[in-house]
Amino acid sequence: MTHLECDICIVGGGTGGTAAALALAEHNFRVIITEPTDWIGGQLTSQAVPPDENPWIETTGCTASYRDYRNRVRAHYRQHENLTPQAALNSRLNPGSGWVSHLSHTPAIGHKVLREMLALEQNPHIILLTHTIPTQAETQDDQIISVSVQNTLTNEQSHITAKYFLDATELGDLLPLTRTEYNLGSESKAQTNEPNATDFPPESENVQSFTWCAALTYDHDIDNTINKPDQYDFWANYQPPNWPDKLLSFTMLHVQRGEKLHFPLFENNGFNLFSYRQIVKPEFHTDTRLPATIMNWPMNDFDGGTVIDVAPELAEQRYNSSKQLTLSMLYWLQTEQGYTGLRFAPEHTGTPDGLAKSAYIRESRRIQALHTVLEQDVAAYTNPSSVIAPEMPKSVGIGAYRIDLHPSANGRSTIDTSTLPFQIPLGSLIPQRTKNLLAACKNIGVTHITNGCYRLHPIEWNIGESAALLAAFCLTTSSTPHQVHSNDELFQDFQNWLWQRGILTDWPRFRAL
Repeated sequence: MTHLECDICIVGGGTGGTAAALALAEHNFRVIITEPTDWIGGQLTSQAVPPDENPWIETTGCTASYRDYRNRVRAHYRQHENLTPQAALNSRLNPGSGWVSHLSHTPAIGHKVLREMLALEQNPHIILLTHTIPTQAETQDDQIISVSVQNTLTNEQSHITAKYFLDATELGDLLPLTRTEYNLGSESKAQTNEPNATDFPPESENVQSFTWCAALTYDHDIDNTINKPDQYDFWANYQPPNWPDKLLSFTMLHVQRGEKLHFPLFENNGFNLFSYRQIVKPEFHTDTRLPATIMNWPMNDFDGGTVIDVAPELAEQRYNSSKQLTLSMLYWLQTEQGYTGLRFAPEHTGTPDGLAKSAYIRESRRIQALHTVLEQDVAAYTNPSSVIAPEMPKSVGIGAYRIDLHPSANGRSTIDTSTLPFQIPLGSLIPQRTKNLLAACKNIGVTHITNGCYRLHPIEWNIGESAALLAAFCLTTSSTPHQVHSNDELFQDFQNWLWQRGILTDWPRFRAL
């Protein structure tokens, strides 16, 4: 077993974990970051999800480093992707023109940009361990002493000691390993008094569906029909609970109105699946390339059960079934709808088959935090006279997105409702008991419902960045996260660190957004 020592260990190299590492790169702390795949970036890259962002993202609503990432993506396209003069001159270039995002770009380019930003080869203080997962932890007196990790390719074990640990894993994996108290699934209305909470007791399996995304391209001239997937017959006949038609169809649920909605692959005045998350628009390039999109659609949301706190064999079975669902959707389009030219596009995902490197996880374990954000704190209809959500105590960032809950693993229906631009409270990053663990992604102190608006790319980035700076601040000032939270003077000093880094902690309040 290899023994490694650092000041701060970031477990998980997703969007939050990568942002955390970037924040720490400016300091001289020894940092180790682990990542289950060979790509950093999570949602942005290995999960193949074009960034879901707030409507004001081009001018406000994100940290300076996230804006730097966006600018670098556009710069990469201008320098390396043979743009037409008109596309190159567009200051707000949307590379794929997908209408889900102002910056629909390929996952492969996202990974290149993040690697360049992190500049691991030039920074001896940061070690990245890819293909690495946590396996156990040692704790004492409410402190984490060490975390053991394993390389999934070689089975090599490493023992990491650190002063602070950041949980940036997709499922909140450090929480059970360190016996840190956490919540999973939905809370009851009796617990939170949230308008959309259920009257049922808490349900640990009421966790949002996850999706195994894929990059998809279309060549009219070639028959790319794949072999029939093993589970095709099941998925071709499956109709989810509370869904208006079979899952493999062009009919979906309008999540705000609860009505049937026709969502075809092409045409329909641009309201179609292909343009929804399109990442390559050939008209923007001077060379010959095929259009491409990301299959992250209602039709390949996997609601067949959670992968959290279940036997590893069952989790693997469900992951495989989610891949089979995505394969079945492609086969259905090719054989039942006649789009034989469709194929997966591995050139955009860095995988042999064009499927994403890992599943897109929307909801994880959530720490029992010093502060838990409730629906009534951020929902528009609970704050009818406001344009910005009520002020959060000790803000460490901002975000904006709808409460967007996909169908749950136990059959509960979607929830989709408006929010107001909101803040990220410091207390949501800090566990109630464990002293040197910080939540650094979607595992913060939110409920099942508010997870639906705190889980998106720029918000997760902000969470990871702020968690990393909190650890660095505590090491520099010989303080603890709990002390920073309880001491106004310490917090003001820490918030100055955030401001100097370009992290916004308040939305503009003197004009309507």
